[in-house]
Order: sequence, then C-alpha cells, then structure tokens
Amino acid sequence: MRAELIAKETIQVRQIIPAGAAAAGDITEKLQAAARLGNTYKSKTVLTFNTFSGPKKVETTVWSATEGFVQLKHGIHIPVSGIIEVEY
Repeated sequence: MRAELIAKETIQVRQIIPAGAAAAGDITEKLQAAARLGNTYKSKTVLTFNTFSGPKKVETTVWSATEGFVQLKHGIHIPVSGIIEVEY
C-alpha cells in the first residue's frame, strides 16, 4: 500500500498506531540524524507513519527526536513506534 502525502498541520496523533517490530530497525538513529540535519541545515525529512486509515507521509523539518517521540513544528509529536520509514 502506498503512503498518502499529507501536510504536517493535518496530522492527527490519535490516529497513529504502532508500525510493528519489523519497522523498528535503525529508525532511532535515522531520526537523530534527521534532527541534526533539520537544526543545522534546515533540511526536510520525509517521515512515513502508520495510521488507522493506512500509511501516511509528511515532508517536514524534524526539530528533535527522543526514544519515544519526534517533535515537528507547531508542537506536533509523532510516536516513534508508529514510524515506518525515515528518508532524508
């Protein structure tokens, strides 16, 4: 199934569900790198995450990343457990 590209302002955090252990891999390392790129170079990252209505993706700057959440602009926090893929 293809991920639908959405605007970060339309992310509904309550709709995000865990992506599963197969997606976990090196997501945390990629998110840390995305945060460094975003803060240093204002580079955008494409985050693909799992929702009740299927995978969604957003192109945005990652402000910070912890083991539990990724912080985007406007106070949006995406649970790391729901992230399927990180591209930068």
